Amino acid sequence: MASRPVHFIWMLDCSGSMGVNGKIGELNFAIREAIPEMQQAAQSNPAASLLVRAITFASGASWHVSDPTPVDQFSWEDVHIYGGTDMGAAFKLAAGALQTPPMPQRALPPVLALASDGQPTDDWRAGLRAIDATPWGKRAVRVAVAIGDDADKSMLKEFLGNPELEPLQAKNPRQLAAAIRWMSTAVVKDASTPKVDDGSKPVTPIDVPSMTKGEDDIW
Repeated sequence: MASRPVHFIWMLDCSGSMGVNGKIGELNFAIREAIPEMQQAAQSNPAASLLVRAITFASGASWHVSDPTPVDQFSWEDVHIYGGTDMGAAFKLAAGALQTPPMPQRALPPVLALASDGQPTDDWRAGLRAIDATPWGKRAVRVAVAIGDDADKSMLKEFLGNPELEPLQAKNPRQLAAAIRWMSTAVVKDASTPKVDDGSKPVTPIDVPSMTKGEDDIW
């Protein structure tokens, strides 16, 4: 039986504040280090074919990795800071990818993985409505990490679209690496396992890690 595609889309905050205390560098490092584990998670389920893309947002939004790339061929090019926090623009880009087409009808629920350290500077609710208006957006597995204390956690919770879920909180490089690793592995395993659902709400990921406060909090 042919494998079914799972589309994984990073949405990464590249605003100026991500340059403070090395956050953007730690984000790049965490994603790069998580790729081998992401590949292993995908290999453990041959019934699913994991395809990875990435969006960056700051002053506007753009595809950092525009083509759905098989995870075994995926490599990471560093992202860089370039302005504000136009998260709504990123949501609208993602919404375009969640239409059918280009998303195939026989795909498994996609994963939307959001990382941000601040407050959106554009109409993020309009972008979120655009995601919610797509059939695949409604069914997507959504995860988010708040980087530092200044991240808008209430907005991230609204993005998750499920009252049972909370955004992860990363206040230091160790916590950020743990969050990115979980988003890249446990979430991929969960999304690539076929489930019976009515398509009315996001799938709830399993085994959400506890991000406890550490002595080395710097963000």
